[in-house]
Amino acid sequence: MDETLIFDWNVSGNSKPLTDKPVLLNDETLRDGLQSPSVHDPTISEKIEILHLMDEVGIHSLDLGLPGAGPRAKSDVERLAREIINSKLKLKANCAARTIEADITPIAEVVQRTGLEIEAATFLGSSPIRRYTEEWSVDHLVKTTERAVGYATRLGLPVMYVTEDTTRADPETVKLLYSTAINCGARAIVVCDTVGHATPEGVKALIRFVIEEVIKPSHSAIRLDWHGHSDRGLAIPNCMAAIEAGADQIHACALGIGERVGNAAMDQLLVNLRLMGVIHQDLTKLKDYCHAVSKATHVPIPVNYPVFGADAFRTATGVHAAAVIKALRKKDVNLANSVYSGVPAHLFGLEQTIEIGPMSGKSNIIHWLEKNGMNPDETLVDAIYAFAKQSNHVLTESEIHAVIHHS
Repeated sequence: MDETLIFDWNVSGNSKPLTDKPVLLNDETLRDGLQSPSVHDPTISEKIEILHLMDEVGIHSLDLGLPGAGPRAKSDVERLAREIINSKLKLKANCAARTIEADITPIAEVVQRTGLEIEAATFLGSSPIRRYTEEWSVDHLVKTTERAVGYATRLGLPVMYVTEDTTRADPETVKLLYSTAINCGARAIVVCDTVGHATPEGVKALIRFVIEEVIKPSHSAIRLDWHGHSDRGLAIPNCMAAIEAGADQIHACALGIGERVGNAAMDQLLVNLRLMGVIHQDLTKLKDYCHAVSKATHVPIPVNYPVFGADAFRTATGVHAAAVIKALRKKDVNLANSVYSGVPAHLFGLEQTIEIGPMSGKSNIIHWLEKNGMNPDETLVDAIYAFAKQSNHVLTESEIHAVIHHS
């Protein structure tokens, strides 16, 4: 397709690339995603299938789970760790842990038994509202941080230090807690929008604050992560804002599953980063990743879900379908997938589908008949057209074949 056929306001004027450095992606599907009260915890075979799909779509790391939660959680974490080694997957691993020794010790035990390096993602509440509710002092948080990060580093675990509810925490406490964790050996820190409070401008302000007031003064190579939720529907824009402001790694879950209305959606994040030219890997298996997680967690994909919903590339509207059909007749897949879509379906292993319904034109019917190896003679087209106009829904294949049979 001739690229001049689309004028892209997204990259016009004084706009600049989202980032000039690689963006790392950390998948929280098998830990934070499973905290949704509506999901089923997948079987270990389902988790292994999802693990392989994460690797195939180019995700960099994942949270294997919280082994301190109990025997099953620990067993699954160990099995997934062995799968990464045995299958030589490129994925790096981390495990969630509260800032207590009882959660950190099981991570070290899995490392000892499997030989896989696992980052300890130790998390601790940080905001004034949480401190007030829990009756925590800032001094208590500092001492808890020192004990937990120090203990993990003595066990030989790399530490990812996570402050919960960072987007509602005061600057002094944010600076103090991150600086304490770094001084105790943490080499990654995570800014969290735990309750989906932030707006993109707030995200950029916070990320830039942490870079300027914590990371640069530390004179250390510290990875900065962003972890956001979607309570206000801003999870993906907030991820983009975090990247633009300088975050190194973004956390997300398949289909946006997670507590309340969920986390940032990993699949939507990958789609947008691909379309913005930030990443370039093959994403044709992304649909398999989404469907595997949907099946394993019993979370249905809404029909209007971006890219991977059943209706994402499906139309029965006459004007829309006619344009797609004309593009298809030019033998240009990219043109057909772009003329009435902002997302080229073929980049994600999908294709446009033309249906027949009450808003369809005769070109829909001709296309459908030709695609199914039938001659679109005028009498047959008119019969299907008349039937469709009397219907209140998109026709099923059996309904269309019934009309054909009686024509």
